[in-house]
Amino acid sequence: MSQRSKVVVFGGVATIDDFRRLALGLDGAEESSHMGSPDFRVGGRIFATLAHLAQGYGNLMLTPEVQGLFVGEAPETFVPVAGGWGRMGATHIRLATADEETLAGALRTAWKLRVEKNAQAGRRRRRPGK
Repeated sequence: MSQRSKVVVFGGVATIDDFRRLALGLDGAEESSHMGSPDFRVGGRIFATLAHLAQGYGNLMLTPEVQGLFVGEAPETFVPVAGGWGRMGATHIRLATADEETLAGALRTAWKLRVEKNAQAGRRRRRPGK
């Protein structure tokens, strides 16, 4: 029987195929490439990547606040990306410790944050005189 946390089922082992299938299952999501690695976009903007596969990670574009919640709940699964990207919310998800439910929720969160950010950017562009 698995030990349960609020965020992750330990020993869950999500796969690259799971990551891709779940990311592409989100409304409007498309796969592209960024610096030679698969990425997943909505509205032309990245919300997740598979840039650190050699280390066993997928990457999520979160906010620093959401990143803090994820890392606080499951530090064995969520790790800030090193450097400036990590300080802006970019977060590794360790596939070996994430189950499908955790991965799906994390991808959905990154997707939702990107959709909201895209909508805010669109509103700013449409303002008269700006």
